[in-house]
Amino acid sequence: MSDPWVTIIGLTESGKADLGVAAIEAIENADLVIGGARHLELVAAGDKGQPWPIPFAITPVLEARGKQVVVLASSDPFWFGAGSTLADALKPGEWTAIPAPSTFALATSTLGWRLEETLCMGLHAAPFEQLTPVLCPGQKIIATVRDGAAVGELASWLTANGFGPSTLHVLEALGGPRQNVRAAKAQTFDLKDVQAPVSVAITPAGSKGLPRASGLDNDYFAHDGQITKQAVRAMTLSALAPSPGQVLWDLGAGSGSISVEWCLSAPRTRAYAVERREDRAVNIRQNIQRFGLGHRMELTVSPSIEALADLPDPDAVFIGGGANKDLLSALWDRLPAGTRLVVNGVTLDTETLLAEWHAAKGGHLLRVELSEVQPLGSMRGWTPARPVTQWSVTT
Repeated sequence: MSDPWVTIIGLTESGKADLGVAAIEAIENADLVIGGARHLELVAAGDKGQPWPIPFAITPVLEARGKQVVVLASSDPFWFGAGSTLADALKPGEWTAIPAPSTFALATSTLGWRLEETLCMGLHAAPFEQLTPVLCPGQKIIATVRDGAAVGELASWLTANGFGPSTLHVLEALGGPRQNVRAAKAQTFDLKDVQAPVSVAITPAGSKGLPRASGLDNDYFAHDGQITKQAVRAMTLSALAPSPGQVLWDLGAGSGSISVEWCLSAPRTRAYAVERREDRAVNIRQNIQRFGLGHRMELTVSPSIEALADLPDPDAVFIGGGANKDLLSALWDRLPAGTRLVVNGVTLDTETLLAEWHAAKGGHLLRVELSEVQPLGSMRGWTPARPVTQWSVTT
């Protein structure tokens, strides 16, 4: 650090009592101390103190360039804190950080849990649905939450989603004189006067949770019948080959089931679903909410070909409906080299198109025929689904 003008300091509930010499000197020598009202009180910031704006923004820090600024944050500023937001907006030499033990470290130390085996989540500004993919028996979870009332709301949400028998450890004001740890079952939650700052440690029980293999049951999704069916979806995800941090375009998204499973398959993946029909877009929005993917999945209501220019470069593209020569030509011109393209078709016209493009561009052409057992009079018989032709190729 050449000459940092911003010092980011993590605080526990003990305030100054837990700070080292460097942190105390930074606060004493600062022209401006910015933090939450609770943080400013913990360090007795006085006239130097300035609370964060509501809604939260780092603008006051950036506007103070040229002064010595201290930013106060809870515990470890780089674990669901303001640290990374500030670091992204500043040059490396402009800031330094003095972290305190994270909320998650304090929680696992209090409960005797192994931190490396515990899933840590920030739900203080995120929907509870983000728990949907990770809740399962045996997976311990610690989550920060907005305030005391949010703990009861979380208990109700868990109960409504089949996890009523889960144990909630309510961890109030960890690391300070007000520390309080209580436990209750989600389905009988009756703890009163839960005080912020608070986090919740969850031991899930009840439901088995969401299966993690590709090809979730169709019933998990809101749809009008326009959905890539379970077996074909599993085959399609295999061809798309998602990896952490990669981006998918899902063109003619229907229910958005491919986008959902893409996002569930690996960390930090993102999906851009494009669907021209507003009635089907309603189902996609419902599925985004159902699986807690609002931060990683985006919907565009538009014909696919009109949306291409405004989408970020993808690593993979899926066309589940509406494939035609114009769209394939536009994609071939638009996509970066190395993009994986997977197209499914069920009509003879689309099959012919894909055969032509396979002959011209190469790749892999696959035809799949599936049948399910259905009642046949008083007996049973095989009922075939429409064959699916799949073309997969790397541009």
